[in-house]
Amino acid sequence: MFYTSIHYKEPLFRPPSEAYSLIFQVTYGCSWNKCAFCEMYTSKKFQIRDEAELMAEIDSVKGIETVRKVFLADGNAFVLSYSRLMKILNRLNQNLPKLMRVSAYASARDILGKTPAELGSLKESGLKLLYIGIESGDDQLLKIIHKGETYDTTKEAIIKAQLAGIKTSVMILNGLGGKKYAEQHAIQSAKLINEIQPDYLSTLVLSFPYGEQHYRNKFDGEFIQLNPIELIQELGIFIQNLELKNTIYRSDHASNYLVLKGVLNKDKNLLMDRIARVLNNPDQESLREEWMRGL
Repeated sequence: MFYTSIHYKEPLFRPPSEAYSLIFQVTYGCSWNKCAFCEMYTSKKFQIRDEAELMAEIDSVKGIETVRKVFLADGNAFVLSYSRLMKILNRLNQNLPKLMRVSAYASARDILGKTPAELGSLKESGLKLLYIGIESGDDQLLKIIHKGETYDTTKEAIIKAQLAGIKTSVMILNGLGGKKYAEQHAIQSAKLINEIQPDYLSTLVLSFPYGEQHYRNKFDGEFIQLNPIELIQELGIFIQNLELKNTIYRSDHASNYLVLKGVLNKDKNLLMDRIARVLNNPDQESLREEWMRGL
């Protein structure tokens, strides 16, 4: 869908599952913007969108019945105050008669900054899903990459959102710590995921848009990049240690070497079998075959 009345300050990012959502930029950039691995918003200075301008954009789509989902951008739109978010949600509900869900990126600190009552009210007004980049459950690694969160703050925030009825989609970054931190990254990340039991879980692979050395310069520790097979080994340790009840899992981002899809823990053995096939035949052909099998 395309609406000429909506204008974006590029670059604009959204989760893959929001491909068919109408997107409004309610903020520009990321309020934290210090993570060593992330270059998404380094070209932008964080800014809260002018309210009158935003409301005019929302009013411009009044009555369009094909809009079912709205995604609020940019990097952590949930940083907005409760009152500002409620104004946006109310305006969306007034203008979009078939709207079923509003979602946004959020950090743990954004969630912790709101009361349980405020979170519940936001959910009742349509904000039903938050995307949280956990990256890792290992406190040492979180400090090294300047995430600004800990195992405990992440756990507290996500459970707080869930208790308010808001669904959570979380992401772990495969390869984030390189060879030195691979095992602790996988095990501690799985431990955190087990405690929060998210609705959705995805794993992406660390990428280097400005080169590996650029990342190494921002990484406060020893970083040795994992090769594709080592990345899959780390992923296997992570999945093996998961104990989930009903989490939809995806490893099908463009960065992933091995496509995995399933519901955990129901499909855990199937996923581990696919990983084992690659690790038992560690060549590019077997990896390519397994990647195609997952599509």
